[in-house]
Amino acid sequence: MKFENKIIWITGASSGIGKALAIELSKYNCKLILSSRREEELQDVKRNCSKPENVEVLTLDLADYLNMKPIAESAIKRFGKVDILINNGGISQRSPIIETSIEVDKKLMEIDYLGTIALSKALLPHFVTNTSGHYVVVSSLMGKFSSHYRSAYCGAKHALHGFFDALRLEHDKDNIKVTIICPGFVNTNVARNALTADGTQQGYQDEMTENGLDVDVFVSKMIKAIRKEKFEAYIGKFEKFGVFVKRLSPRLIHKLVMRSKVR
Repeated sequence: MKFENKIIWITGASSGIGKALAIELSKYNCKLILSSRREEELQDVKRNCSKPENVEVLTLDLADYLNMKPIAESAIKRFGKVDILINNGGISQRSPIIETSIEVDKKLMEIDYLGTIALSKALLPHFVTNTSGHYVVVSSLMGKFSSHYRSAYCGAKHALHGFFDALRLEHDKDNIKVTIICPGFVNTNVARNALTADGTQQGYQDEMTENGLDVDVFVSKMIKAIRKEKFEAYIGKFEKFGVFVKRLSPRLIHKLVMRSKVR
């Protein structure tokens, strides 16, 4: 797949992976729609893109998952169509299960799962009509195997795999592609913004995230995976091999994660 002359919609585009992805994709001859809740930050990302005139800003809140249809219609009107939707928006969580309020579990499911699938479903008729479309879903290695203190996050990410695997099957006949990107540790603010047991933000970086892949390195690998239309891509350092260990022995990955210093 080539990005030239494509219209690409990126959620969670105001910071982290989404911001770096927008800036890198803007170097191609394509048009971008950038979304998140924060318009001022999106405008700043737009100004940093290679061709700001080819970039549109469209605010949305994934938690408002019952109202995604007009958002999708607005996105389509910006450039007349959408070719690729990169579902990157979301939040993480850091807290023991026994201490975590069910409201935190609910919020993670609303934003990371329901918001993502609601937006994707709102755009689906457009893709079907065009007999073309590509969903890119930023999941996590935690969508393939779990770790301490991320129960709500792992649950939401596992759910994304189930949904988008089904979508890929149902709409293969419509030439609709699905690529699920599974990052390991990437040096962004994801840990600082993660919710704790009572729903407040953690507010600090953790060692594993800080020592993770540089975001620009990650984005370069992510773009290669999208271009190859991979079903799934596992991008990280040593932690990415946990996916293959899990396939071979669920008991072994349990022991390895237990020994890790993940927090």
